Amino acid sequence: MIRLKGHLICMTEAEAQTVRAHVPEHIRLTRLEPGCLSFDVVQTDDPLIWDVQETFRTRDDFDAHQTRTRASHWFESTRHILRDFRVEDLPD
Repeated sequence: MIRLKGHLICMTEAEAQTVRAHVPEHIRLTRLEPGCLSFDVVQTDDPLIWDVQETFRTRDDFDAHQTRTRASHWFESTRHILRDFRVEDLPD
């Protein structure tokens, strides 16, 4: 199992608005992906920071997710926003 945990960190309210506008569809599409066990992007008490947690069944599933998102409208719109993520391989 692969788990990603971390934060999406906006520097401005405009960046936060971009996340709010695009994250619902990003979540919906990701949760439909093969091997996605969980996927959450939740705004924290700080309106410029989102907590990101995702779990995929296998490394291949996670890598396919990364490939899909790099070609997505989500990534096109948010590529400039700071990401502070840690990826872990978990025992099955």
